Amino acid sequence: MDAQGDWTSTARRMWLWPVAILVSFPIGGLVADLVVDGVDSVGAALAAGLIAGAIIGAGEWFALRQRVTWLWIPATSAGMAVGLAVGAALVDYGTDRGDVVVIGAVTGVGVGVLQALELTRRGVAGALWWAVANPPAWALGWLVTSYVITTNVDERFPNFGASGALVFGLLTWLLLAVLFRAAVPEVRGTAAR
Repeated sequence: MDAQGDWTSTARRMWLWPVAILVSFPIGGLVADLVVDGVDSVGAALAAGLIAGAIIGAGEWFALRQRVTWLWIPATSAGMAVGLAVGAALVDYGTDRGDVVVIGAVTGVGVGVLQALELTRRGVAGALWWAVANPPAWALGWLVTSYVITTNVDERFPNFGASGALVFGLLTWLLLAVLFRAAVPEVRGTAAR
């Protein structure tokens, strides 16, 4: 099989990733918002990040469970809690379009770094790219949501909604397919002797 066929096969096997993102982000954000009622303080950001991050991390882990351990869930939860708390404080809990993009980028740093550590622990070469790609992907998710589902922004949800999740899920799915394809040792048509 050629390189293009290998990559396509890996991407196809990971079809569950964008579905998990599309489901877990809105549910995680809604549950966290019901508990916290808006990210408007450090405590609220930490609590909302832990809750939403645990739900998002569980959804992502389910999609990746053959490639990562359960540690993906606490890594996502802790990364989101710290990233959200720092990002929201940086913009003084603002909800302008630029504010949510900054919140998304900083949250993406927290989540991306801790998830990249789990990928590294699992031997995924190039895991640093995961940490690099997450901040702009989270920022883009919030940017898309700020145009489509403005109630998430106005109600100070901890994460972007389904529209942003769709974009985030597709972009990160492509990167994961590349990372995991590189992690699979190539087996060529040589027979055992």
